[in-house]
Amino acid sequence: MKEYTAESIKNVILLGHLGSGKTSLAESLAATAGAIEKKGEVEKKSTVSDFTPEEQAKLSSLSTSVLPLEFKNWKVNILDAPGADEMIGDITYALKAASAAVLVLDATKGIEVGAEKMWKEIRARNLPAIIFVNKMDKENVKFDNVLQQIKDRLGKQAVPFCLPIGKSDEFSGFADIIELKARIYDGNACIDGDIYPDKMDRVLELRQELIETVAGSDEELLEKYFGGEELTMEEIKRGLHLSVKNGEAIPVMVGSATKDVGPLTLLHMIREYFPAQSEIAPEQPTKVDSDEVCKKTYSDNEPFSAYIFKTLIDPFVGTINIMKIISGTLKKDQEVYLSSIKDTVKVNQLFLLMGKHQIPVETVHAGDICAVAKLEGGATGVSLSEKKNAVVFPAATPPSPTMYLAVHPKNKADEDKMSNALSKLHLEDPTFEIRRNKETSQLLLGGQGSIHLGYVIDKMKNMFKVDLESDEQQIVYRETIKATATADGRYIKQSGGSGYYGVVVMRFEPIHDKDYEFTEEVFGGAVPRNYFPAVDKGLQETLEHGTLAGFPVIGVRGVLTDGKYHPVDSNELAFKMAASLAFKEACKTAKPTILEPIHKIVVTVKDEYMGDVLGDVNKRRGRVMGMEPAEDGYQKIVAEVPEAEITKYTIDLKAMTQGSGTFTREFLRYEEVPGNLIPKIIEEHKQREENK
Repeated sequence: MKEYTAESIKNVILLGHLGSGKTSLAESLAATAGAIEKKGEVEKKSTVSDFTPEEQAKLSSLSTSVLPLEFKNWKVNILDAPGADEMIGDITYALKAASAAVLVLDATKGIEVGAEKMWKEIRARNLPAIIFVNKMDKENVKFDNVLQQIKDRLGKQAVPFCLPIGKSDEFSGFADIIELKARIYDGNACIDGDIYPDKMDRVLELRQELIETVAGSDEELLEKYFGGEELTMEEIKRGLHLSVKNGEAIPVMVGSATKDVGPLTLLHMIREYFPAQSEIAPEQPTKVDSDEVCKKTYSDNEPFSAYIFKTLIDPFVGTINIMKIISGTLKKDQEVYLSSIKDTVKVNQLFLLMGKHQIPVETVHAGDICAVAKLEGGATGVSLSEKKNAVVFPAATPPSPTMYLAVHPKNKADEDKMSNALSKLHLEDPTFEIRRNKETSQLLLGGQGSIHLGYVIDKMKNMFKVDLESDEQQIVYRETIKATATADGRYIKQSGGSGYYGVVVMRFEPIHDKDYEFTEEVFGGAVPRNYFPAVDKGLQETLEHGTLAGFPVIGVRGVLTDGKYHPVDSNELAFKMAASLAFKEACKTAKPTILEPIHKIVVTVKDEYMGDVLGDVNKRRGRVMGMEPAEDGYQKIVAEVPEAEITKYTIDLKAMTQGSGTFTREFLRYEEVPGNLIPKIIEEHKQREENK
């Protein structure tokens, strides 16, 4: 593969709903450009981009892959992103490398939820975009209806660049509205012909709308248009390039990836209408250990800098970091400075990736995408630069976990192996969380839902040969007291020789601003001051396990008011035990109760599902704290809900909103559990303890 500079590079991400045909389109684009000899099929598990066992088993992309294509003296790096919105973390990082996007729609289904979500991501980043209406060869496709949906739900800027020719199995191409030609695909090539007369009126009508859009992109073109002059083809394409780059026009084209109808035209459109890397500005980094912004452009003439947006773990090669070069060039054996370890390392292996296949290279230029193996300190989100011009690029901010699963190895001998494997997988996917809960002894995996967590578990089995079993997350409860109580604690053991003698009188009070506090009100030396720390420590140790179900106790102030000691037999242990006995005795009248964790959730939901979601929040013992408009057609609901009620809320919310609802969660505080639920919690905890 030739070397390309930023003036001839375009980085294009394919996005869309699960099953819309992104991978089939990527495969067809690669075959059309001559990057692969034989086109693979998703169903036959032979595509270049879906190469992991997990993707082949699910027949769906679960991780972004890169396909570098050469087309008409341009390099187009295709990023085939996952369709499942639970993999939004992976998509978020991939979007950092993209300069334009193709949104793939299933013509038989129109605007699906995943497409709508991905469109929001595209718009949020102001990425130039093309909409590819795929599967036009299927039954009952009504393109006019799909086009109207696009305009209504994705934006009035959507402009059809073609009209389909033929329906269902007879779909063979389209009328090109720009060049007024029929593009007919015969399976091997695209044949240009005349547009059928019965379509010409509609084509000319759409072309007029398109030319108006073009004219508005440039003052010179606008003046010429209003002067009644015809725009030349060169002017039309120049205006379209500007309009697409600025987001004023969103080309809509049709095709069938499996039949190779449209990918050739799509490549031409990418070449003509999407901006080259040199035409756009990258995210601006700051100097290491400073807020000072460093201005960067996609240029070979600036100091080297790059950003790792993807990491792969290869059982044979080790860690592979995929990065986008922002400025300067990267050469094999070059030394680079890594922000993660604040040190320089040598780039020993430099290559391009075509799916999983490596293409060795010597030099990679600004704006391009490449991969490096075995780069110490390299991980997703890490910035690279020259040591004397060290910079850090803004980190991607994928969403925090919304669902947790407890996992353990089927084979106990794999315990150490599991920890090591999870650490390696976390390099590949930093968007899942690994957390050990000391209280429940559970190892928790946090992610965006069952697909995301299932992918991690499958990867553990396939790549590291560690078979994991999963359980539901146990809720971490607390205990407290609701009333003030005073009690004696007596620990006396005297049988000749050294004994134990400690007597305390303590008052226990509920407090709300602290988890624990110890004070004393002892007069006259009833308990010597040197035993106060022992009383404090004994009480703290006792509060680790409450009297109801053994949960940690919080919100308690212990006040030592009186006591007795023995000049010979008193010691620290005696007073520790006395404090423990005093608390247990006080709990008989202090009204002990159980507290549960309360989480704040922010649910973003379409207007039409507001009633269902609000009703469901109430059923989950939640309190709605407020509502506010989000983007068009969406509302945000802020609520406080017990954690026990939202362990699988991700799954339930999707079912309730047909996949359109999303939410975030964060811990707020502990609150008292309703009395009718306490016996059940105590019984469940008792059973778990017995089963250990």
